Amino acid sequence: MTADEAERPEEAPEAVDSLEDLEDEDLDDVAFFGEALDHEALDGGAFEEDDPVGTSPAVEAFDEAVEQVFARLRGNPVADRMFYTASELGNFSILWHALAWAGATSKRGRRRALRVSVALAVESALVNGPIKSAFNRSRPLAEHDHPHRLRQPLTSSFPSGHASAAVVAAALLVESRRRRWPIWAVASVVAASRVHVRIHHASDVVVGALVGAVIARLFKKIWPLR
Repeated sequence: MTADEAERPEEAPEAVDSLEDLEDEDLDDVAFFGEALDHEALDGGAFEEDDPVGTSPAVEAFDEAVEQVFARLRGNPVADRMFYTASELGNFSILWHALAWAGATSKRGRRRALRVSVALAVESALVNGPIKSAFNRSRPLAEHDHPHRLRQPLTSSFPSGHASAAVVAAALLVESRRRRWPIWAVASVVAASRVHVRIHHASDVVVGALVGAVIARLFKKIWPLR
């Protein structure tokens, strides 16, 4: 054994003692991928998702009141089937495109159908793009398994795209129909279905309907029926 090898065991305890003497203040000077070590980040605070957009007590009270109404309907086979089916048909505005183009055999009918489809495309681009991107509201938590098939969106809960699309489509479709209430009844079921299936809060649906009403009004001025 050389003299250097004999001295090495004595150096190891000294290195350990030096590390133990480091205090929390000293760690702040240690670079972590080019940045100072953040104790809060290590605790998980810096890695948590952004807090969702806050809501006022009045809005929360409204959402809870409507939630209690739908809570009584959940579990009813007829109500579940109706609302889940309406919710699925509202995906990508499939229902509204189908209603717009059904029977559109004449040139005038095709123009009206195209008008509805274009309006829905504009609505989807606005609501699912800049409008939803401006908010970060979390969606309701489902307390039980869904009884039927349900698509889970990844965007912000606010506002409801199903509600805005339903109002845009209904507002344009009823212009060429004598009986308007069936269209509005279907639109109401589609919008309300999002609360029943617990994908949206009630206030999301209300604001989504208002957004749809504004888009429909503007579209009527830009592209009036002739």
